[in-house]
Amino acid sequence: NLTSTIGIGHTRWATHGGVTVANAHPHLDCTGTIALIHNGIVENFQELKKELLAKGHQFKSETDTEIIVHLLEENLKAAVTFTQAMQQTFNALSGLNAVVALNSRTNEIIAAKNGSPLLVGIGDTPGEYFLASDATGIIKHTKKVIFLEDNQLVSLRGAVATKQSQDDGRDRHAPSSLAMTLYSLPDGKEITPHITTLDWDFTEAEKGTFPHFLLKEIHEQPKVIEHIALTYQTQTKQLAELIKKAYGTFMLGCGTASYAALAGVYLFSHIAKKHVNFSIGSEFNYLEDYITDRTLVIPISQSGETIDVVEPVQKAKAKGATIAALVNVLGSTIYRQADYKIVLGAGQEKAVVSTKAFMAMFSILLMTCYTLINKQKEAKDMLLAAGKDIKKVIAEKSVKEIKNVVNQLKKHEHIYLLGRGLSYVTALEAALKIKETACIHAEGFAGGELKHGVIALVEKGTPCIVMAPNDETYEEIISNAQEVKARGGLIIGIGPKNNPVFDHFLETADNQEATLLSQVAISQLLSYYLALARGIKDPDKPRNLAKSVTVK
Repeated sequence: NLTSTIGIGHTRWATHGGVTVANAHPHLDCTGTIALIHNGIVENFQELKKELLAKGHQFKSETDTEIIVHLLEENLKAAVTFTQAMQQTFNALSGLNAVVALNSRTNEIIAAKNGSPLLVGIGDTPGEYFLASDATGIIKHTKKVIFLEDNQLVSLRGAVATKQSQDDGRDRHAPSSLAMTLYSLPDGKEITPHITTLDWDFTEAEKGTFPHFLLKEIHEQPKVIEHIALTYQTQTKQLAELIKKAYGTFMLGCGTASYAALAGVYLFSHIAKKHVNFSIGSEFNYLEDYITDRTLVIPISQSGETIDVVEPVQKAKAKGATIAALVNVLGSTIYRQADYKIVLGAGQEKAVVSTKAFMAMFSILLMTCYTLINKQKEAKDMLLAAGKDIKKVIAEKSVKEIKNVVNQLKKHEHIYLLGRGLSYVTALEAALKIKETACIHAEGFAGGELKHGVIALVEKGTPCIVMAPNDETYEEIISNAQEVKARGGLIIGIGPKNNPVFDHFLETADNQEATLLSQVAISQLLSYYLALARGIKDPDKPRNLAKSVTVK
């Protein structure tokens, strides 16, 4: 029932201070007329706070964010406009930050960014605008967005009926009409914005008949894989050419995307006999001495905004490396950084736990590998078969078997997963899904590491999920399963062939390297139903996690 036409809000875990009401955003200035929200970390906040305290400002929280709004208040005393005050304020901050401030006197919102993502949505109604850190937040309202670049500021001004009188006696007239203006920092020059139209379907933002987005998105995976198989011939051929010409190729990602990158290392080695390097995004900074102007860097990201990937890619570009990005969001930061880009085509992911994007990442890498050896059609057929098999995995009969396994696992606090070769990646990704979704400690291991310490964790009843595709790893992984069972472990096998060592068996088709896709789909469903069995009410929003990790 609000009569206002302007407002801001933010959901964020505190990085300074505890999770309390006082530390929650928005934060206000001393007059209570300026409100501010913030992503990032102000590295020089202690120095700034000391200066502001000396000038009489009073603080109510433990956050670095509150320093920004008081600094803005201070700068506004001398600035002609709210925009100029924000420009001066933002330029004084150290670190990677995005801020949004609302001035209730001038009916104005100002936002600026450096490092942390920020975008403006343009509504269908004249003068209707939206600010968000991720396109997911505004896709319900508009597909037209402006992705702000680093060191840019946007002003959104609305009409106010009367002029406002300031505490210092000066009058300031509010703008007479709704308007948006984009500026560069630090020079304050006006910029012509570039508008991107997103290709996401709004129906992806609705659950439909599914109880949760996570389950809906798992069910959408066959379509994603089939789409890549049928339409990505040109994109994967271009990526294959880049890899062929490069003198050193690095793939990097974080979380689920890092496992897709690691899978790529196995794929390129086994299929194309090509050496490709892998790094977790946050560790790539420590490997940058290898980078030259002949290097190819392949960042892989669902959001395209992951700060631990954005930053090292920026450094690689500075060294002259070619960037070929796999991202799911058109116009995102990593998309804009890249010299060559492949949009994953997974559609919108509303659940924090990523599912469709991983399938798209792996499918594109698989097609690229086979393209390198001139066997693209083989990859296409393999992916189409994988999509067909996942339809069986998500069918009622398979789900019933998965739920039976869940009943065996739901009371355990530790689950171990084993794999070899490409299936080691499956074990890592499956373990992450269990941790994220069901909040159970799960750990993926290479089968050969069992006797190097891991087997000490096994006792009677310890659940162990074994990834057993019908490939060169089969005999050895079955041997590992027997070692665990001999020590009392409960063995759950996932693969094309049942084996007497398995206490429970979840079947996939035998589909060469693409068997991984079916194994992962089973792991996703197992994680989802395990979360429900443990009383987690909303698997779409795991505790402590965010969809896009935009702050270091």
